Amino acid sequence: MKKLEYYVPHSHLQATLDALFAVGAGRIGDYDRCCWVTQGQGQFRPLAGSNAFVGTKEQVHHEPEYKVELVFYADLKPQVVAALKASHPYESPAYQIIRFET
Repeated sequence: MKKLEYYVPHSHLQATLDALFAVGAGRIGDYDRCCWVTQGQGQFRPLAGSNAFVGTKEQVHHEPEYKVELVFYADLKPQVVAALKASHPYESPAYQIIRFET
């Protein structure tokens, strides 16, 4: 099993979840669509050459975002990463994949 953690603005929270659940992420035993979602604030500065979804180049931007955590079977990693990137509005979504034992 692996755990995906990613950050997303509210406008795309449900779209990313739906895409990830569609490829099999978020399944725990006899349950599916399992995840943990917390609200927070992200910060970034779009640099020259970026194509930012929000924010102004060369200026620090603060954005209300959600951190989403969900598990998936390790063999689904390529599909999970592809689904996240295809459904996420950011040019370079911030995410991490963590290996763990159950």
